[in-house]
Amino acid sequence: MKTLFKSTLVAVAALFAVGLAGPAAAEGERFVFVSHAPDSDSWWNTIKTALKNAESDMKVTVEYRNPPSGDLADMARIIQQAAASNPNGIITTIADFDVLQGPIKDAIAKGIPVITVNSGTIKQSEELGAMLHVGQPEYDAGMGAGKRAKAAGVTSFLCINHYITNPASVERCQGYADALGVPLGDQMLDSGMDPTDVLNKVKAYLANHPDTNGILALGPNSAEPTIKLLKDGGSAAKYNFITFDLSPDIAQAIKDGVIESAIDQQPYLQGYLPVVFLTLFNRYGIMPGNSVNSGPGFVTKDNVGTVEKLAGEYR
Repeated sequence: MKTLFKSTLVAVAALFAVGLAGPAAAEGERFVFVSHAPDSDSWWNTIKTALKNAESDMKVTVEYRNPPSGDLADMARIIQQAAASNPNGIITTIADFDVLQGPIKDAIAKGIPVITVNSGTIKQSEELGAMLHVGQPEYDAGMGAGKRAKAAGVTSFLCINHYITNPASVERCQGYADALGVPLGDQMLDSGMDPTDVLNKVKAYLANHPDTNGILALGPNSAEPTIKLLKDGGSAAKYNFITFDLSPDIAQAIKDGVIESAIDQQPYLQGYLPVVFLTLFNRYGIMPGNSVNSGPGFVTKDNVGTVEKLAGEYR
């Protein structure tokens, strides 16, 4: 009986493998993933890992394209170029609805299946006519961080925005402020992405606003220089410091008590799932009926040990 059961499992596995690598896979589906990230933003390495793994698992081709400087007008042109190449599907962020809606709607009008990810909302995705959205509600994530900060006694804060031209980044800061019940105002800092500039701008802000007791960083680009600033200055204990996203330095800062928590939007899901969904749709007409909230989740001292080894690659 055991031998028969084992043989059955082997046969099922073999049939599944044929299903992935057989006639449907031989069609050579090609998908284009368009992000808004500049080349300097290392956070997207996790999504690139997910795309590579999905490409291998589903036996498809996935092209990653982005505007090298993060220019959103350039991103709009990239979406147009992607659509002109007639791929089997496009995966794109909605970094700025107004700038990108035209190219995305044009692609959909051509009959190209589109899934939106990361930046943007489910409502915006539906308005564009995309099949679904895989991402984190940014305002809600910011509000979640703000609730944690309020419980810790934060009354005055700094939101370090390293990508202020992306409306989703402002939503993060606004949600944080609203949870605290204070106006955002000039508590949002346009830091840029250069690490030295970030460090110097944050240092100047904190010196000029000594009542600040909360810090929200929007990702490794703004968090890592701030970690260095607080460690070198010995002032980490003064601030409730929360950041979006993970990196090895952020994980260590959580363990060291410099950062209270990190918001994990699980970017691996944002890269992997859309490729799987589009592949299944192209082969079998299958698509989930709902969008997917990939986050937010909070990484703290209590659970950082389970994710720190995966930071920057899978988390």
